[in-house]
Amino acid sequence: MLTSQPPILYSFRRCPYAMRARLAIAYTGIEVEIREVVLRDKPAQLLEASTKGTVPVLILPDGQVIDESYDIMRWAIKTAKECDWRAHDSESDAWVKRNDNEFKPWLDRYKYADRYPEHPESYYQQHCLEWFAMLDSQLREQGGYLLGSKMSLADAALLPFVRQCAHVNRDWFYQQKLPAIQSWLDQFLDSALFKRVMYKYPQWHPDDAPAIF
Repeated sequence: MLTSQPPILYSFRRCPYAMRARLAIAYTGIEVEIREVVLRDKPAQLLEASTKGTVPVLILPDGQVIDESYDIMRWAIKTAKECDWRAHDSESDAWVKRNDNEFKPWLDRYKYADRYPEHPESYYQQHCLEWFAMLDSQLREQGGYLLGSKMSLADAALLPFVRQCAHVNRDWFYQQKLPAIQSWLDQFLDSALFKRVMYKYPQWHPDDAPAIF
């Protein structure tokens, strides 16, 4: 049911941080008003809510602002009446911390290698490959997902970043001997959940009618 005042989510479709937030919200079935942001034309309302000026930003009906993607995920699974992603909380936290602090910097350097000329692209690519190899081993040991045989909070939090890295050079990614991570990513990209969160909303303007996600 749509409430009279749902939370407001400022988002950007292709941002992996915003994507992970939308994944948790969609999985739990919580309805929010989504406001699609163009990063070069950020609305004043977003900047007033969070001086960071980044997405995602979630504004709750009581005015509380949550402007960290993983915190939004945790809010969603705690708010939902039932959610199997509550399991393995501490393990999920550890995976997200490693992804965001260890892998994401190498992903950025690989994707934007021309901005980091101190090393060739292959140098950054190799560091990403080392992370992929570790994930591949974890997926094989756990039965297809990071923490077991079904998708968890950790999977949803990491998959958008793996997707972004793989899409820098898809041919290279699928040429690697990484069968578990390739299958993991392919299943995610083919899922109804992913297709839902990648629906293309138009840029939000203050006079627009609310778009419910």
